[in-house]
Amino acid sequence: MTDSADTPPTPRSATAPPVAGMVGAGQLARMTSQAATALGVGFRVLAGDAAESAAQVVAGTWLGDYRSMADLREFAAGCDVVTFDHEHVPGPHLTALEQDGVHVRPGAAALRFTQDKLAMRERLAGLGIACPRFAPVRDLAGIQAFAGGSGGWPVVLKAVSGGYDGKGVWVCETAAEADDVLSHGIDLIAEEYVPFERELAVLAARSPHRQGAVYPVVQTVQRDGICREVIAPAPGLAPGRAAQAQELALRIAGELGVTGLLVVEMFETRAGLLVNELAMRPHNCGHWTIEGARTSQFEQHLRAVLDLPLGSPAPVAPAAVMANVLGGDDADVYDRYIHVMAGDPAVKVHMYGKPVRPGRKIGHVTVTGEDVAELTDRARRAASYLRWGKEDGE
Repeated sequence: MTDSADTPPTPRSATAPPVAGMVGAGQLARMTSQAATALGVGFRVLAGDAAESAAQVVAGTWLGDYRSMADLREFAAGCDVVTFDHEHVPGPHLTALEQDGVHVRPGAAALRFTQDKLAMRERLAGLGIACPRFAPVRDLAGIQAFAGGSGGWPVVLKAVSGGYDGKGVWVCETAAEADDVLSHGIDLIAEEYVPFERELAVLAARSPHRQGAVYPVVQTVQRDGICREVIAPAPGLAPGRAAQAQELALRIAGELGVTGLLVVEMFETRAGLLVNELAMRPHNCGHWTIEGARTSQFEQHLRAVLDLPLGSPAPVAPAAVMANVLGGDDADVYDRYIHVMAGDPAVKVHMYGKPVRPGRKIGHVTVTGEDVAELTDRARRAASYLRWGKEDGE
């Protein structure tokens, strides 16, 4: 594993700023690097390839494999704290780094609950936190028994580990569909299908000194398992329910010992809130904070893992709408910038430097203002034009 200068990291002097190392070099690391520059702290990424999103722009890029203990140790040697833009580093490796004296934030014990969905469900259930009904399943008989005890089909099957962005989640309408999922030969849990009214998310931060901060509750709009839009704050959410969701996120962060960011994805149902998923890193639901909050999620994560005082999560406008830009059939996205920027100069465009593939997240746009319907329309039009070259595409 080597950095861009092909030399080992230089130990930090007593007067030098701290260095945060992020394992993973996707768009989350790319945007975190921008916050690190503004904060005046050092920033390094561990990338699998020099072409990855963050590796294109971060001078302190190290090439290595996050599954390699040797590569992780070499990378960590030049960092004051190690954090992550994904949840896939093997748990035993994280534990070994901590035993080496590395500041791993969030730590292995906390990250386990994002790496193992069964462990997460069991822990939350033990805390009395409302979640969808679940059970580990190993065969079709077990899935059918679960369906019989949870109101019938459909049944949601989830990979215990390795899933993200809708991958590793299957909504099965029949036993035959469930049997097809079983053929993948992976560990699964079954969950009841929840007829939710909408999906919400709460982004909280927690520092080693147990300072906490929580952002407004947002509404996320998912299509085909991919987050397409985020509306901040969630429109029409009763103040009491918003406070309940924020308090729940802070409670979970404390109970699980999270350092850094925690995202709690929830279902809003007629009966109340159900926790669906957890993430302990910057997250798609928080991209709006770059323009829409006093402190972006990326700066907040760095503040938290470096044990700096947390920044204000307060919004700077009554509302913000973020729309993801997905890849279309034409790779020349940049040729369409002129139309988007000229057509609506207040739209903020963020592109990730990723090769265009149909349906792949390659960027996002954010609009802030007052009228949610107007902001949503403007964000959709901009994202659609960047994808398709027309304003009315999906």
